[in-house]
Amino acid sequence: MINKLLAVSVLCSAGLLFTGCKKNAGGPMGEWPIQVVAAEAKRQPVSETLSLVGTIAADEMVEIRSEIDGTVQEIKFEEGKPVEKGQLLIQLDSTKLAASVAESEASFKLSEQNFERVKQLLKSDLIAKQEYDQASSVYEVNRASLDRKRRELKDTQVFAPFSGVMGSRAVSPGQVINKDTRLTSLVALDPVKVEVNVPERFLSQVQSDQKIAVTVAAYPGEPFNGDVFFVAPQVDPATRTALVKARIPNASFRLKPGMFANLDLTLNIKQDAVVIPEAALILNSDSISVFIIDQAQRAQIRPVKVGLRMAGNVEIIDGLKGGEQVIVEGFQKTRPNGLVKLAGVEAAAKKD
Repeated sequence: MINKLLAVSVLCSAGLLFTGCKKNAGGPMGEWPIQVVAAEAKRQPVSETLSLVGTIAADEMVEIRSEIDGTVQEIKFEEGKPVEKGQLLIQLDSTKLAASVAESEASFKLSEQNFERVKQLLKSDLIAKQEYDQASSVYEVNRASLDRKRRELKDTQVFAPFSGVMGSRAVSPGQVINKDTRLTSLVALDPVKVEVNVPERFLSQVQSDQKIAVTVAAYPGEPFNGDVFFVAPQVDPATRTALVKARIPNASFRLKPGMFANLDLTLNIKQDAVVIPEAALILNSDSISVFIIDQAQRAQIRPVKVGLRMAGNVEIIDGLKGGEQVIVEGFQKTRPNGLVKLAGVEAAAKKD
């Protein structure tokens, strides 16, 4: 009896085992989808830009120096304030030079009258040619002396050669100065120039009137836009670069000469490029691919070729047409033709 019970138990166990094996032989009862985050491959304009470091320079800048010896009588400008072209900046004492000019004018007038008499006498052959030459020489010397002293008198007034912002003054009223003494400086700040050396391989894509965007450390994240106006006609053989200059409006004077400028030079604009998040790329040793989601909600691997790289995004030049859903998170757990499930709207919007 016991043997029969054991036999029945063995048969039942075998039957259950057989039933279980038979149940698993046809595959799993259900496939669990992998949750992923996806983003759409968008068609949009992209700009091919060249990032370089340049220097902000003044549109015009000059050190103002004295052209004569003299004494500073009056300073007519304020440091750091704008001035207009032709505005009087510094007045030197002119009393001595004014007297010297008056003396030279009297000598010149006398020599001029004498020269006119000698010319008339020479026409009548009443004097020798040598006497005429001497009178002519005195006349010319006195005229040149008068012109020089008038110029020196004029140099007692220092005017702004162009409109700009005054620098610090280096002299004070009453100070005795010599010729070539530095008085102050003048800087034209609107617009300013950006000077940058561009590698020769990019010169074919740089031209006048091209748009640029500049950022500086003083105003992080704020672009300053301008236009290229100069491309050097030669390449520096030592660096294989060419000097490029651009002008940037600077009405508020926030950009200062000498600042470092991070410059993005727009080389080309592609109006209809396919762009995806860089996080979607699967990098292999010799290829790049992405997972796309087909209509059956299954992941399919797709080889792609990458073009321009931007902040967080890349251009796809081959492998996607635009409109596809590419997996940006969760593809590490995904297998080709595997069932996937999109994450919530919030997560998808964050990655889009």
